Amino acid sequence: MQFRGHGGLRAGAGRRRSKKSGMPHLRRAELAARHPVHVTLRVGKGCWNLRSHRALRVLEPAFHAARDRFGFRLVHFSVQGNHLHLIVEAENRESLARGMKGLEVRLARALNRMMQRKGRVFGDRYHAHILKTPRETARAVRYVLMNFAHHARSWGERVAATFIDPFSSMHYLAAAPGPAAPVAGPATWLLRVGWLAAG
Repeated sequence: MQFRGHGGLRAGAGRRRSKKSGMPHLRRAELAARHPVHVTLRVGKGCWNLRSHRALRVLEPAFHAARDRFGFRLVHFSVQGNHLHLIVEAENRESLARGMKGLEVRLARALNRMMQRKGRVFGDRYHAHILKTPRETARAVRYVLMNFAHHARSWGERVAATFIDPFSSMHYLAAAPGPAAPVAGPATWLLRVGWLAAG
């Protein structure tokens, strides 16, 4: 006699997966204070293009307010049309979570004010990639700061080797960020020295 129950016996049975297939809600990896993190944060549908001077004027104060709190430090950023790339430091996994939550709240409030709207701004959980070696860190820093140039070249545009993206923290590489800067100076060896040694 064949058992016909509720659940996984029938093809396609069980709880339906959401079509909004974003970041899985899995427990994040442990994080050591010596390892920076590359974070990607995407806005949801209906939000304006982030890559405008109007948007940057509200994003930078939010970056500044959250740049050094709860053992969390925002070291680099780049603003793209519908997402942000960040390089951050955190004392541990909990500091990363608290720091990112505070930053997301500030960014969402600022963007909603600008767009004269209410509701959710970020479409999904942020993606976090822990950087553990000088070469990996160097690649992440270059990817974040040159992200627009990377996309522009894929569109067939010519980008000068000396291009400095005004929608990024690239100009803070030449000098230590001051107290009014939207980013904090790096504390980890990988972001202070290690990534440069990787060439």
